[in-house]
Amino acid sequence: MLSVLIPAYNEEETIAATVRAAWGVDVVRQVLVVDDGSQDATAARAAEAGAEVVRLPCNRGKGSALNAGITHLTQPLVALLDGDLGETACQVETLVRPVLAGEADMTIAGFPPVPKAGGFGFVKGLARRGIFLLTGLRLQAPLSGQRVLRREVLEAVTPFANGYGVEVAMTVKAAWAGFRILEVPTTMSHHVTGRDWAGFRHRGKQFWHVLLTLIRVVAQR
Repeated sequence: MLSVLIPAYNEEETIAATVRAAWGVDVVRQVLVVDDGSQDATAARAAEAGAEVVRLPCNRGKGSALNAGITHLTQPLVALLDGDLGETACQVETLVRPVLAGEADMTIAGFPPVPKAGGFGFVKGLARRGIFLLTGLRLQAPLSGQRVLRREVLEAVTPFANGYGVEVAMTVKAAWAGFRILEVPTTMSHHVTGRDWAGFRHRGKQFWHVLLTLIRVVAQR
């Protein structure tokens, strides 16, 4: 009933736990990991944990990794999960319930507050404001990559945007198509970038990608 699609890049430390946790959910029938050109043992660890693995020859970014996995999905419902969720990936069960109950067409995982979070909220604020202006939706977790959606939604929002604008474009397109979007509180956890040069560079790139994505979805409408 549910296919789980996990894009992963250099996640050998957490990918096996993520895959096993996803398989522990009753409605899961497929776990597919797209190894986005990892330089470590991500693909091997995922396969050992029971996932189907699609390997890309080089790192192409999250959107491209997701697009590479779409044609391999077999189930009517699809979950998108990050590779570093570890054991908390089991909470995909919380995300799928409203979809199965007919209460939503796409659910988005809300994350608990992170003490001493690395950023200052600029990227999230841009995404939140942009989505509101374009759709009227007020989201607390506009950048959350943990989602469950029906196949009809998947067809409406693909191909996925490149870079870090994946979630923003997905949300806007789904809303414009008239699908019901629901945020669901979870206690999922994953890696958070720090307040060092690498972290600031990462968030700067995110900000730019989200801004470009907002401009492109308007231009393409």
